Amino acid sequence: MTFEKVNSKVVKVNLATEGDVLARKGAMLFYTGEVRFVPHSPGGAGGMPSMSGMLGMAGRAMAGEHEAMMAATGTGEVHYGRAGLHVSVVELRGDRLVVEASRLLAYTANLQSAVVSLSSGGSGGGGLRGMVRGAVTGQGMFTTQLSGNGAAVLLSHGGTIELPVRPGGGTFVDPQAYVGHRGNVQVKLAAKVGWRDAVGRGGGEAMQLELSGDGTVYVQASEQKL
Repeated sequence: MTFEKVNSKVVKVNLATEGDVLARKGAMLFYTGEVRFVPHSPGGAGGMPSMSGMLGMAGRAMAGEHEAMMAATGTGEVHYGRAGLHVSVVELRGDRLVVEASRLLAYTANLQSAVVSLSSGGSGGGGLRGMVRGAVTGQGMFTTQLSGNGAAVLLSHGGTIELPVRPGGGTFVDPQAYVGHRGNVQVKLAAKVGWRDAVGRGGGEAMQLELSGDGTVYVQASEQKL
């Protein structure tokens, strides 16, 4: 496994064997050996970002969602963690992971990354439904998409649960508990409003995310935002 869990809240990676790693600024806890840290711009390679990267950065900045990233390169071993949150390692084998920027701790540099607008439906958000989902969850109008062969580390409150998403059957997740999903998965907002909700006596579960397709959804053991 590219990232090795030291405990439930810390991961480590050997750059000499696994290659460069990208991580949120401030996530590095300590390292041993020869390691160099360089600021990384989305869409760019070690310098000026591409036009698409600049547009993505601008969009995220306006939405207040931009997360500064640092690239780690060298031959040493780096330990990562953030704010005592739980970490989960996701291995990608040519498939796709969609995850909110605030819940992405680190990933291997060989993965392709893109900033996807929920309004475009490119993340499985479904156009207007995606925009509504972003507003309901408080996660904004943009999300991060990783694809290729490599690994990523997710952050959560209380750890994550991996739920299978299978054709022919919907999986429903509380928007605040949703962390991300992988595979060929479509996401839409489902309104489960009864008369109790209409008169203000509901349990607060009126809005849910409905996932369908073939893949996995990652759910945290809490409804607390990061």
